[in-house]
Amino acid sequence: MTSDTSALRPCVIVQGVRKSFTLNHAFSLKDAVVSWVKRKQLTSTFDALRDVDVVINEGESVALLGLNGSGKSTLLKLISGVMQPDSGEILTRGRVAGLIEVGAGFHPELSGRENVYLNAAILGMQRREIEERYDEIVAFSEIGEFIDQEVKHYSSGMFMRLAFSVAIHVELDVLLVDEILSVGDAPFREKCRLKFEELMAAGKTLVVVSHDAAMIRELCTRAVVIRRGEVVFDGGIDEAIALLED
Repeated sequence: MTSDTSALRPCVIVQGVRKSFTLNHAFSLKDAVVSWVKRKQLTSTFDALRDVDVVINEGESVALLGLNGSGKSTLLKLISGVMQPDSGEILTRGRVAGLIEVGAGFHPELSGRENVYLNAAILGMQRREIEERYDEIVAFSEIGEFIDQEVKHYSSGMFMRLAFSVAIHVELDVLLVDEILSVGDAPFREKCRLKFEELMAAGKTLVVVSHDAAMIRELCTRAVVIRRGEVVFDGGIDEAIALLED
């Protein structure tokens, strides 16, 4: 059990964060020429996040909710360090592991075994840690005899299970999850859910982006709703889901 004192100790602080992207409106040379002749802008700026403030405490399980394009996945990537904010700052405490783009560090020409070591190292594990957890990673993934095959021959489900298994076995303090349970079969999703509960029971912090209301209600105790790049609600799960359904 996490004490009340530690539960109020921030592990993720998002202060005044803004993130913008440049949108290209010319997709060919012809488009560019036509736009130039008609004096139309070739690019425009899209504000994905505007002056976002969020504090997440140790041991909390928080859902980031919003419609597609609202900015929730962008915020998760900023917290993970995959992207940097244009302004404001993000502070994190401890090791942050992100299940955001599962398998992004996998090499198709390498075997599953080699990719376990490669991806685990990318996620910050030392070789000794990887060796200690290797059997557990492979067992959780259910890859079995295919572990020494090149991953380019894996089905999408096999690839996802191995990548997920590597990430979930990192020694972490904060776990970031972005819709990765939308793939995979029901038994494996249930095994992942139980793993999340195990991490939460150990006092780890969980930040989830998902459209699965049932899973959010089961795993999370708090929700942050983002609409058009701005935080419009921070509080209870039921109230947040009701706000989205309005």
